[in-house]
Amino acid sequence: MSEFKTLAPLPYRVREGNAHPLGSTVTNDGVNFSVYSEHATSVTLLLFQQDGDLEPIQEIRLDPITNRTSCFWHVFVDYLKPGVQYAYRVDGPNLPEAGLRYNPNKVLIDPYAKGNSDTLWERVDACHAEDNLHTSMRSVVIDYQDYDWEDDKPLQRPIQDCIIYEMHVRGFTASPTSNVTHPGTFRSVIEKIPYLQQLGVTAVELLPVFEFDDKEIVRVVDGHELYNYWGYSTIGYFAPDSRYCVDPQLGSHINEFRDMVKALHQAGIEVILDVVYNHTNEGNHEGPAISFKGFDNLTYYYLSSQNKYYYMDYTGCGNTFNVNHPVVEKLILDSLEFWVKEMHVDGFRFDEGSVLTRDENGIPTQHPPVLWNIELSDSLANTKLFTEAWDAAGLYQIGSFPGYSWAEWNGRYRDDIRRFVRGDAGIVNDVATRISGSSDLYNHHLHGPINSLNFITCHDGFTMMDLVSYNEKHNWANGESNQDGINENYSANYGYEGDTSDEGIQAFRLQQVRNFISILMISQGVPMLLAGDEMGNSQYGNNNAYCQDNEISWIDWTLTETNESLIHFCKKLINLRKSVKSLRRKTFFTGAVNDRGFKDLDWHGCKLYSPGWNNPSSRVLALTLGSFVSDEPDLYVALNMEQQLLAFEVPPAPAGSAWKVYSDSSFLHEDGEIIHAQEIEVQYHSVLILTLEKI
Repeated sequence: MSEFKTLAPLPYRVREGNAHPLGSTVTNDGVNFSVYSEHATSVTLLLFQQDGDLEPIQEIRLDPITNRTSCFWHVFVDYLKPGVQYAYRVDGPNLPEAGLRYNPNKVLIDPYAKGNSDTLWERVDACHAEDNLHTSMRSVVIDYQDYDWEDDKPLQRPIQDCIIYEMHVRGFTASPTSNVTHPGTFRSVIEKIPYLQQLGVTAVELLPVFEFDDKEIVRVVDGHELYNYWGYSTIGYFAPDSRYCVDPQLGSHINEFRDMVKALHQAGIEVILDVVYNHTNEGNHEGPAISFKGFDNLTYYYLSSQNKYYYMDYTGCGNTFNVNHPVVEKLILDSLEFWVKEMHVDGFRFDEGSVLTRDENGIPTQHPPVLWNIELSDSLANTKLFTEAWDAAGLYQIGSFPGYSWAEWNGRYRDDIRRFVRGDAGIVNDVATRISGSSDLYNHHLHGPINSLNFITCHDGFTMMDLVSYNEKHNWANGESNQDGINENYSANYGYEGDTSDEGIQAFRLQQVRNFISILMISQGVPMLLAGDEMGNSQYGNNNAYCQDNEISWIDWTLTETNESLIHFCKKLINLRKSVKSLRRKTFFTGAVNDRGFKDLDWHGCKLYSPGWNNPSSRVLALTLGSFVSDEPDLYVALNMEQQLLAFEVPPAPAGSAWKVYSDSSFLHEDGEIIHAQEIEVQYHSVLILTLEKI
């Protein structure tokens, strides 16, 4: 951080200032500062001349009469310029058992800061040292208004047309095999846009990019320090994390993020952010006071009703943000609207979203203020909203998450499709329900297939290649004795645990991956791919790589050559979804019949119109999708998860048309092959897709 230039001699002259907006706001005359604290008795603003300074150049003690409006403490500093660093000391009752944790010796960052410096940061001192001035984080005054968006704006693609690609910004290109100029950064994502365009995805969903404590050591394993890699522990809800930037100067980080968004938009790709409003990085009663604890612990967190010294942990991360308190609700809304208005983000995925349904007593409610205000916000009206409809305290709301606009991560879809492709018998009813949009979950008031976010894999769990390569998780590198990560993976190794040179096993695993991709892309709902699945990327059996900033989590780009045919197959299935509207319905099937005599949806088994709904040993399913759009084909799909090749009856083709092979996950049939017979052979464990074409 370069030294900022002053326009007036020290000390800076100060004025009363305004309560709103919160945070630091740059004007032509100086900077307005405002923070919330209901129970504080005094607030002091510290100003630092340059990054790394141990002592402030000025301490401004806010007058509780002049510089306070209700619960907001504010001051205006004349002629102050962007680039200055600042922090707060806050005094008040120190009664942890009553939920009040004020300590005037602790240095706190601004909850509304647009950037924070961790040059001096020592987490252990924030936990234990009485005065952490010399080891504290500092917020930075940033003027983010001056940026040339070149007429860019969020793309507002209809949600049913989305194909989402979930990625970790760093892990996407951190490997030397990525051959990018600036590995692991927002700029490197720009370099990979041609790849994303060729693949055909319409949106990237980025694992958390809000500022988090990347210096936090989670444990030491075999002499190696493991850090928070995923970033699901936010410290700054208004700032992109500067570790994903090329220019270390805070202020540039905002524009580097914007450059990425603008470039992706120019390529027709939306940007969705994984956001974590359910907890913060301050942890439980043993965690550090970084910001919220020191400003107003009683407001910002759910505390135990028996003893407010302790935190309610609905998240599994030590604390839970008190999301439906009006002030916390405002922070969440202000944050979301900032990312949409100022950063042009297209959508959000809410980590452990069910926490946001809990009232101030932690009880789930049907009309939680924060969720309904998000849904009804004019600024967010065209923003895509996705949620993980569960939390770590057992609340599971798949199909019942409050509101109308939310698309839920469909864990039922994930598990049922995994089991079916593995070869589990007697679940074809469930599989049919998942493929057709999960009507058992979403066929209720003002909901539809677009409320289902379909996925086979995501960052949390096995990659798709590991799903077909391991019977069990292998998380030993995490240092938790392989006890972390879920056990119910519904995976199989098909003869050998992990990587193998057996060409037969290798070929079958790739076929199984193609099966997953095929089913995902022909299912009603919003599909999501995990970055690297399309090229067979592996995490070596680690299904919880949250602390692995290394080759375990990084994408191996040599696989684009090794598994080029898999990428080609994925592109082909994505193209089918994008070109056939009947795969992208907003509403459930009605039984309507098109002018060729095909229903919008018909189910079959090996025999037409004879699905094995009541057969406990069935592992086969077929369907026809009738098109109601001119020049778009009807589809026939056969799914054979038996251990043997089977013959499937094909619906009669109307005069002047014929069924053609669009894709075959087993490669038994060549693409474009015309089917003249009344039935077709479908290889064991494969998915065959036919299109009805004019001849």
